[in-house]
Amino acid sequence: MKKAPRGPAAKALAEQELAELHARIEEARSELAGLHRHIEESLNRFGDGEADRLREANENLVVTSLRCRDDADTTAQALLNAARLANLDPLTQLPNRVLLMDRFEQAIANARRSKKQIALLFVDLNNFKQINDTLGHAVGDEVLQLTARCLVDSVRASDTVSRHGGDEFLILLDDVSQAADAAAVAEKVIAALGMPALICEHVMRLTASIGISVYPADDVTAPALIALADAAMYRAKRLGFGSFEFHDARAVGEVLLQTPVLGSLRVPLTNHEKARQEVERRQQQLQQANEHLLLTALGAQELQAAAEQALQRQTQFMSQAVHELSNPLMSIRSASAVIGRAGSDAPLLPRMTAIIERQVMQMSRLVSDLLDLSRVNTGKLRLERSEVDLTRLIDEVVEACRPAIDTRLQNFLVQTHPGLLRVYGDPLRLSQVLRNLLDNASKYTPQGGEIRLAVVRQGHSVEITVSDTGIGIGADTLSHIFDPFVQEPEATAFDGNGLGLGLTVVRELVNAHGGQVEAHSAGPGCGSEFRVTLPLVETKALPRSI
Repeated sequence: MKKAPRGPAAKALAEQELAELHARIEEARSELAGLHRHIEESLNRFGDGEADRLREANENLVVTSLRCRDDADTTAQALLNAARLANLDPLTQLPNRVLLMDRFEQAIANARRSKKQIALLFVDLNNFKQINDTLGHAVGDEVLQLTARCLVDSVRASDTVSRHGGDEFLILLDDVSQAADAAAVAEKVIAALGMPALICEHVMRLTASIGISVYPADDVTAPALIALADAAMYRAKRLGFGSFEFHDARAVGEVLLQTPVLGSLRVPLTNHEKARQEVERRQQQLQQANEHLLLTALGAQELQAAAEQALQRQTQFMSQAVHELSNPLMSIRSASAVIGRAGSDAPLLPRMTAIIERQVMQMSRLVSDLLDLSRVNTGKLRLERSEVDLTRLIDEVVEACRPAIDTRLQNFLVQTHPGLLRVYGDPLRLSQVLRNLLDNASKYTPQGGEIRLAVVRQGHSVEITVSDTGIGIGADTLSHIFDPFVQEPEATAFDGNGLGLGLTVVRELVNAHGGQVEAHSAGPGCGSEFRVTLPLVETKALPRSI
């Protein structure tokens, strides 16, 4: 069976057939005009009866000619559509290689005349084979379509996004003022792909490696520029997922500093249900740790506070504890009553037993907190200090918090310092500080919001900032936000879990490490920002614990 021609051959054949069809149409029109003249001459020579017959024949001829013209126009439009579709990728509807090369040559010609620059981005998805192999080709096709939409939304209407083949895409940036503008587009593409998206039951965060070549600095032909961008892409892939690299860094005017990629960002898939269960388990563990540590910190403060203030806080705490204990007691009492009335209704027993076990666990946690409070009064908080690699610690915290953030489909941006950062402290407690801040940011930010974690070195200190686009903090609450049991009124309605202890824990731990923490917010609905400052240490041997 003879194969149909593709690519340039198909386009040339379609154009040839269209030209021949137009020629035949013009020839038919010329013949029709001649027939009209011949009929007029015949009418002048024959009588009325013969003229009527000729007129009827003429009308039939005109109708037939009009039908032929309509058929010809329909065929011509079909040929035009076929020629257009031959230049589009059938899956993503992006220009294919043929159309891209045509636009590439035009862009080079325009840039040569106007003495301007153009840039080419070679985009390769990371771990796409894993998606195809584990989730199937149907999900892989949806990922490619999602990628196409992200790329198109990240560039100008005058730019061209093309599917080069498989999981590779090309972006042609027409008329860039300077080569460094391509870096901004690459960062925008990486950020767009990194937005979590729900496909089937999986939350996906795509990552890509991008290579960039520039006309005329790197080369002056389209195939050579594609090859150079491809080579730069492989160098970017060695830097880590979500990186980009120029073919010639001098074309940018300065060396681009690449942000070190965290290992936790290298896992692009999260099972939605498993992530939700893991989030609940980790939040429960974190809440228990927060409450234990809070009681320890409160005990140390109460020893130095006035008797009246200590009594007031104790009364407040006991009131809160009684309130918290009353809820599980009511649930246990109701479940017990149902069990007593159930008789032989066996299906109810496992459910009621689970309710009792869950509420007893909650009561045990509260009673344990009260016992810890009495123990704290006899001692001080101890930290197992050592030199801590802050970048590695942040990586571990991000990995722990990522499932909760992905489950809420929130955009999580991480910016770390490119150099080595070491602090002297307790790694478990420092992790608890960051997890508290990230957990709060995620809990009080609506679905689809944005969370940022930025690490900046300031002289001999490191500044860690956690910001979000969440519900914000009012001015009245902001001044007492680190006090125990203090919560923004809207926070209780937004997420009723927690007793308002997490930020108090953060303050006590940061102070114990010789640092400080600050909270900022422009008001309700304007998001919030928490800034932790910790002293850095020189990279030398230090005692492992105190």
